[in-house]
Amino acid sequence: MSPERTTAPAKAALDRLKAGNARYIQNVRSVDSMLSHSHREVLAQPQTPFAIVLGCSDSRAPAEIVFDQGLGDLFVIRVAGNIVAPSQVGSVEFAAERFGTPLVVVMGHTSCGAIQAALEAIGQTGKPDPSLRNLMSIVNRVRPGIEGLVATDLARDPARLAREAMRANVRASVNHLRHGSEILERLAEQGGLAVVGCELDLATGEVHFFDEL
Repeated sequence: MSPERTTAPAKAALDRLKAGNARYIQNVRSVDSMLSHSHREVLAQPQTPFAIVLGCSDSRAPAEIVFDQGLGDLFVIRVAGNIVAPSQVGSVEFAAERFGTPLVVVMGHTSCGAIQAALEAIGQTGKPDPSLRNLMSIVNRVRPGIEGLVATDLARDPARLAREAMRANVRASVNHLRHGSEILERLAEQGGLAVVGCELDLATGEVHFFDEL
């Protein structure tokens, strides 16, 4: 099977997300996404999501709305900082293998609190407050992918540093999913599964994808 044919379902899914985001930017909703809320008899059947989205828990970044999709269209995993811990990897593996979903998207966003918390932690000295250990479990997942940026000229521009740190964190999560799971690697090789990263600009609503298929 040619690479083009193998990745065709993933490309179709990516194009569908892009079209949905274009509608969102224009404040337009598709009829299908609106009607999906009333088709409960269909939703009771086995699910067939066309894309998996690992996004941030931020209340301003709901994937279904940002991509103008209806109930049952997306398998969404949300966690602060869109980090990739074992439970997130397992969730992606479950959906990709169980439902044959061809596309995984890691979505970061501007003004991310988890990124800011990680940058602040990098700049601090001494041991963190023990009461923050649960928060630090998230920060420590973000930190390796962005720590090197703090030592560059970006440190002189906090806004740009935060933006580039968010992008670096997305890329680290994408890399982890691509190369840190035997199941996802197999599905990518045999079934054409694709993992891509993107960023949501909260001010404009536009989603920019880092990778093209």
